[in-house]
Amino acid sequence: HPGVAAKMFETLAENGINIEMISTSSIKISCVIRRDYIEKAANALHTAFGLDADMVQRKEGLG
Repeated sequence: HPGVAAKMFETLAENGINIEMISTSSIKISCVIRRDYIEKAANALHTAFGLDADMVQRKEGLG
């Protein structure tokens, strides 16, 4: 899907998370960040890609 890597990198940058190393293939994107930012990065990426919607529904008792 075009733009996925750009969206990932932009999201991390907007959250002040520096990427130390990047590896990509035709089906995945991996990057190395500082351990201190793992939770912040995961939360930001889940939100950016709409992956937290199910979690929000469960918290609100909708799912």
